[in-house]
Amino acid sequence: MSVDLDHVQLAIPPGGEAAADEFYVGFLGLAVLDKPPALAARGGRWYATGTLQIHLGVDRDFRPARKAHPAFRVRDFDALRHAFLAADIDVRDDTEIEGVDRFYVDDPFGNRVELIRG
Repeated sequence: MSVDLDHVQLAIPPGGEAAADEFYVGFLGLAVLDKPPALAARGGRWYATGTLQIHLGVDRDFRPARKAHPAFRVRDFDALRHAFLAADIDVRDDTEIEGVDRFYVDDPFGNRVELIRG
């Protein structure tokens, strides 16, 4: 059996699409994908980079994911870290895994996102 990851889903509050674009497109450089019409009416946003997709679904009873999270390998790791700091976004460095350079930030809704030097 072969298994590949198709996408990761995170929740956002209603009306969060513009803020999501600022973070996922503006900082991470992901591309916006068109949602299928039947799903587009629900709101939210889909993004992609390479073969990975991130789906943000609207949850009217939204609670941020504080533990569960996507982790992105980032080629311009130092530049991205600096961009977050310059935008006054809290960067939480993590040195618990020897040889792995990484940090965490929260998206505009409080969902945890991990960035790994790649």
